Amino acid sequence: MNKKGLLGTVIAVVVVGIGVYAIANRKPTSDTKNVADQTLNLSAAAPLDTIDISKSTGYGQTGNVFESFFRLGKNGKATPGLADKYSVSRDGKTWTFHLRAAKWSNGDPITAQDFVYSWRRTINPKTKSEYAYLFDSIKNATSISNGKASADTLGIHANGKHTVVVELEKPVSYFKVLMAYPLFAPQNENFINKVGNKYATKSQYMLYSGPFKMVDWTGTGNKWSFVKNNQYWDKKQVKLHRINYTVVQNPSTGIDLYQQGKLDLTPLSTEQVKNFKNNKEYRQYPYSYNTFLKYNFADENTTKRKVINNRNARLAISLAINRDQLTKKVLGDGSSTPTGLVPEKVATDPKTGTDFAKEQVVKNTVDYKPALAKQYWQKALKQLEMKKVNFELLASNDDPESSIVTQYLKAQLQKELPGLTLNIRAIPGNSATSQTQKGDFDISLSGWGADFNDPISHLQIPVAGTSYNYGKYNNPTYNKLIAKANNQDANSSEKRWQDLVNASRALNKDQGLTPLYQQVTAYLQKPTIHGIIHNTAGTQWNYKYAYLK
Repeated sequence: MNKKGLLGTVIAVVVVGIGVYAIANRKPTSDTKNVADQTLNLSAAAPLDTIDISKSTGYGQTGNVFESFFRLGKNGKATPGLADKYSVSRDGKTWTFHLRAAKWSNGDPITAQDFVYSWRRTINPKTKSEYAYLFDSIKNATSISNGKASADTLGIHANGKHTVVVELEKPVSYFKVLMAYPLFAPQNENFINKVGNKYATKSQYMLYSGPFKMVDWTGTGNKWSFVKNNQYWDKKQVKLHRINYTVVQNPSTGIDLYQQGKLDLTPLSTEQVKNFKNNKEYRQYPYSYNTFLKYNFADENTTKRKVINNRNARLAISLAINRDQLTKKVLGDGSSTPTGLVPEKVATDPKTGTDFAKEQVVKNTVDYKPALAKQYWQKALKQLEMKKVNFELLASNDDPESSIVTQYLKAQLQKELPGLTLNIRAIPGNSATSQTQKGDFDISLSGWGADFNDPISHLQIPVAGTSYNYGKYNNPTYNKLIAKANNQDANSSEKRWQDLVNASRALNKDQGLTPLYQQVTAYLQKPTIHGIIHNTAGTQWNYKYAYLK
C-alpha cells in the first residue's frame, strides 16, 4: 500500500473513495441476483498501475491472486498459505519453509526456486521496487539494494524443490506476518522468460498462486475481474466464482450503482455518512492510516526552526487541537481519534492482548486542553523571546478532505494560540510529496499506513536517518529504544513490545509528530455478503472465504 507521505496522495485501499458530495437521502435497495452465480461486484478508487508484485505500489487486493508462505487471516494473523510447515532456529535468524503440493494457475508446480527467483528479482536495484526496504532484515538485502552486492547473495536458497531456507541479519519478531505480504510471493522464471517484455502488462501475461486469478485487465482501463483459480491448493474453500471491479471516483456515482444492484459494496463520503449512518446496510472498516502533522526540524528559516525545535511549542499545537470535533463534526466520516502514532487494531500485547494504541497513551499530549496549550505556548514564546510566529502548512489539494482539515487547523490553532499565523500552501499531491522529501516545508499534513501488523511499521518513520524522516526529527531516547527493540530484544516478544511502547510514549511526550486522526471508511454493504476478512494493514481485503447468501 503505497500511502506514505502527504495526505491526498494514493491511499491504496481497494474500495475507498473519500470526498464531499451532496446527495439525496435515498434508501439503498438489496439485490440478490448474484447469489446463485456467486459474483461479487466491487468498486476501486483508481485503476491498477501494475500487477507485477516486484514493482507494485499497493497490495490492497492482490493478496487474493498472489500468495506467499502464509496469507493474512482475521485480526492480522498469518494463516496457512503455500507453506504447510515451517521452523525457526533457536537464535531466530534462520527460517525454513516446507512447501505444500501447490500449482500455478496454468497447472505448473510451484517450487522453492520460484521464491528464490522472485525475491532476487524484487531486491535487484534495476527493478526499482518501492517496497524493497521490507527485505532489509534478510541477509545482504541492504548491500544489494545499495548496489554493493549481487542479488544472488540474498539470504534465501532452495533446498530441493519444496524447501526454502531464509537467513536473516537479526531476529525479526514479526517475520511470520511479513511473509503473508504478496510482495514475498513466488514468481515463475520460465514463464517470465517465455513472455518477455509482455510480463505483467495484461492479465494473461501473469501466473497466479492465490485463490483467484485475474482476467480482463489490459494494463489500462477501469474494469477488471478476479475469477476462481481452479488450480489453487485450497480451492474447496473458495465459494465466489467471480469478483468484478469497476473504478468509481465519485461517491455519488457509487451510490447510484449500488442502488441499481451493480455494486455490492460502496464507500461513503462525509455527506453520505450523515444520510446513511442509521441504515441497516451501513458498515465501517478501520484502516491503519494515521494522519498527522510533520514538523521540519531542519527548516531553512532560522526563526521557524527555533520554534519547531521547541518542545513547548509542539505540545501547545497538539493540545490546541480538538480531535473529537475534527473527527465527528468536521470530517464526520467515522474517522477516529488517535492516542499516538500507532493506530488502533494494528497489534496487541503478546502477554495481555491489550491494543498497542491503549498502551502508548501519555496524558496531556494528544488531548484537547486549550488552557494548558496556552500555557505551553506562552512559555515557548517567552523562551524564544518572540511575540508572533508565522508557519506555512503544506498539504495536497487533490481531495476535499485535505482542504477541510487544513482549514480547520488554521482556524483552531490561530484561535487557541495567540500570535500564531498559519498559512496554507495547498498544491497537487505529487508536488507536495516532492517538496516534503526535499525538506521544503515548515509543517506538512502527512500520513502513514501500516504495511504489516506490527507497531514498527509506523514507529520506523521518526528514527534518525531513516528514508521517510523528511523532517529530520532526532530524539536520542527514541532512537535507542527502537534500536533495542530491533536488536538485543528482537528475539523476545515481551521485551521488544515494551521497548516499542516506551518509544511511542517518548514520541508522544516530545510530540515529534502530532497525530490528528485515524482513517475509518464507511460503506454500504449488501446483506447478502458474508465471510469477508478485512484487516487494518497489509492485504486489507481477503475474499477467500467470502460468499453470497
